[in-house]
Amino acid sequence: MMKNAISEIIKRYNNDKTRLVDILIDIQTEFGYIPSETVSFIADSIGISDVDVEQTLSFYHFFSLKPTGKYKIYLNNSVVANMMGRAEVVATFEKELGIKMGEVTPDGLVGLFNTSCIGMNDQEPAAIINNIIFPCLTPFRVKEIIRDIKEGKPVEKMFEYSYGEGKNASEMIRSMVNNNIRKVGPILDPNYKVGEAIKKIITLTPEEVINEIKKSNIRGRGGAGFPTGLKWEFCRKAPGEKRYVFCNADEGEPGTFKDRVILTELPRLLLEGMIIAGYAVGATEGILYVRYEYKYLQQYLEDILKTAREKNYLGKSIGGKKGFDFDIRIQFGAGAYVCGEESALIESAEGKRGEPRDRPPFPVEKGYLNMPTIVNNVETFCSVVKIILNGGEWYKSFGTSESTGTKLLSISGDCRYPGVYEIEWGFSVNDILDMVGAPKNNVQAVQVGGPSGSLIGPNEFNRILGYEDLSTGGSLIIFNHQRDLLNEVVLNFTDFFIEESCGSCSTCRIVPTVLKKKLEKILNARGVMQDIEDMLQWSKILKASRCGLGQTAANPIITSIKNFRHLYESKIQKNKEYDTGFDISHSIKEACEATNRLPII
Repeated sequence: MMKNAISEIIKRYNNDKTRLVDILIDIQTEFGYIPSETVSFIADSIGISDVDVEQTLSFYHFFSLKPTGKYKIYLNNSVVANMMGRAEVVATFEKELGIKMGEVTPDGLVGLFNTSCIGMNDQEPAAIINNIIFPCLTPFRVKEIIRDIKEGKPVEKMFEYSYGEGKNASEMIRSMVNNNIRKVGPILDPNYKVGEAIKKIITLTPEEVINEIKKSNIRGRGGAGFPTGLKWEFCRKAPGEKRYVFCNADEGEPGTFKDRVILTELPRLLLEGMIIAGYAVGATEGILYVRYEYKYLQQYLEDILKTAREKNYLGKSIGGKKGFDFDIRIQFGAGAYVCGEESALIESAEGKRGEPRDRPPFPVEKGYLNMPTIVNNVETFCSVVKIILNGGEWYKSFGTSESTGTKLLSISGDCRYPGVYEIEWGFSVNDILDMVGAPKNNVQAVQVGGPSGSLIGPNEFNRILGYEDLSTGGSLIIFNHQRDLLNEVVLNFTDFFIEESCGSCSTCRIVPTVLKKKLEKILNARGVMQDIEDMLQWSKILKASRCGLGQTAANPIITSIKNFRHLYESKIQKNKEYDTGFDISHSIKEACEATNRLPII
């Protein structure tokens, strides 16, 4: 019976091996896990080896070979979640369920697991339960949830009261999530007419569309900042039978949630940007790659795609333009931070492990299925629509000469008004702090750009956000003077990079773990001055990693030493030049616990 059900799932995807991730997601959803005995059946059905299937399912966090419970609870363990009371929430879950994190109740009813950032930093502590978001958790709310679970209530029915204020058309989403749009600029302005930009581009040649994008000087909003117009031009000119447009909606960087807000509030704007890109580069297919943590949005987004097809914004001869054929499908990831890197994302969409590719060739030359492919993020596509409607020169009127346009910021942490802000490039960090209600006399540090960015102190709050100074993919996390930066922030970020490494590069696989051990040695008051220098030197090794995500894995340590060295020096032993940090008592205790033995006295 199980094989029959799996066979139907595989047929749903036409036995296509490139849709392996989708197949595994559906099997996981159907049975709560992926039975190991079905691996060979899956492999035979889509024409690949058992090893290929095992490699893919072992790579992603949300796949499991063991039952994970009828109700699967994934608690976010980001630094902001910890700041906002996660420990109390965890303790309540464990007490009410009688299990620890990482365990399943004996009756198989509930599984309780940790997970990395789920895009809810403005509403922490938060959890995912059976692919549905539960934000703003408190011990009281946890008790309500556990009561409902024990009564057998479906997760979709656990919202007797309104816990959110989203403005979209979905009642379920509206009940859960408050999208916290605090400052609206030209991109977030909802007062635009859907389809107007499509009507305009069909009066232009693809080259004219690309030239308008180039004229705007817009750079990719995902963090790398590559000129969007040039990327599109390279893709259009690259030889290939087909071309593809990818939207990267896999925002896995802790502290970032702006894409979630756009997907919820302005999905039509995003899709119209992808359609424009398809016309410009000559693609017929677009793929919206969405992180698994946003799977609760799936039906909502599918309904919007259906309406777009009915209105001829997608499909054949769009807008009556003969030869303008373009459609979009949704591809979900399965939990892997590294898939935010464009080549890893493409690998994932092809049903494989999300490991970054060696470059060159770049995706614009050989991307999805070895065809020319552009990958832009959610914010970039939304900006493109407004550029087409208003012109490249209009867009350049915002921001600075080197950083044109506006930027969406996800702001969280110790501030009065967490949420999404649209600002012009050129705002200072001080401006931001004033805007979000963070008293500067009580701001110890700001993390700019997520863990891979920079941890800066008050002496740098006058710096401006822009490619010429402080570049960011879109997140700022604020820490007041009550926060222990090394224990609460740097250690958490280092753990994140260890957990999320794809493991492909030995540098990324090993160095962050070694750095963590050094950091813990210092935090345990066993460090010496040389340990600080060792961390700085060893961090350089990470530059040999294959992708930008691995190359920046040491940034939490590098930038915190640069800007908060006094915190490290306050914890080291001033009278020693050397200390191994080896604690025999602690090691004996660990060994005994691991072997379930008592120490010999």
